[in-house]
Amino acid sequence: MAETTEPYHSALASSDEGDTVAVGASIVARGISKIYGQDGPNPFHALGPIDLDVKPGEFVSLIGPSGCGKSTTLLLVSGLEPVSDGVVEVDAKPLTKPISEVGIVFQDHLLLDFRTAIQNVMLQQEIRGLDRAKLLGRAEMLFDRLGIKGSESKYPRQLSGGMRQRVSIARALVHDPSMLLMDEPFGALDAITRTQIRHDLEMLWLETKKTVLFITHSIEEAVGLSDRVLVMSQSPGQIVEEIKIDLPRPRPAHLGEYPEFSKYAERIYRIFSKLGVYKF
Repeated sequence: MAETTEPYHSALASSDEGDTVAVGASIVARGISKIYGQDGPNPFHALGPIDLDVKPGEFVSLIGPSGCGKSTTLLLVSGLEPVSDGVVEVDAKPLTKPISEVGIVFQDHLLLDFRTAIQNVMLQQEIRGLDRAKLLGRAEMLFDRLGIKGSESKYPRQLSGGMRQRVSIARALVHDPSMLLMDEPFGALDAITRTQIRHDLEMLWLETKKTVLFITHSIEEAVGLSDRVLVMSQSPGQIVEEIKIDLPRPRPAHLGEYPEFSKYAERIYRIFSKLGVYKF
């Protein structure tokens, strides 16, 4: 298991019950890059240099072609991979080790087959040594908010793909992290399920205001969920354009209801066309 350091504590807000809950952390990266095998005979320049400035509580998506370094960026800002150059700061503190106050969701749900849904979520409590009763209450809330209430005692094999991914999201959020990192979390799901989970995630984000860095290949997901979309070039990936998404929230399932959506989507398509990603 990766070494962890002291959690980064962003500003705290009071809940209705008087408890303190973490609100979103800021993520700042300056000139970060990643070169694998840097000291070997065949180094691979995977990413950068890029700059990031994600504000507390902001939902930011990274979109770009396969292999451009989107997932690498996520690993660097979480501390799971060291940067080759540059610096990452979380809540104005230099990031030198993996951080604990983060939730991560991957395309694969990574649930343990021999544990029930609730046991998979409560694994966070066991590993971190947190208060069981408090996290169990939060887990129950998340199961309700994510539309999987009643599935707590089921094993992963008894759940649909969408339900397994919802359990994975609950596991990432149950310890109330200040930021959520999501790497193609809906990539393996069918279109109908993706639309529903996108809505559920947005509603949960509106309620909690966690800082979210979301990796996707889907223009619809990026525009539908984000405050800002950062468009990346081919490897070694760089951020070539920032697009602020000015659409009312919550956003409808059918984004085509907004003429502005088509304008945002077309803008991203044009960028990819100029980069040679699309060749029509």
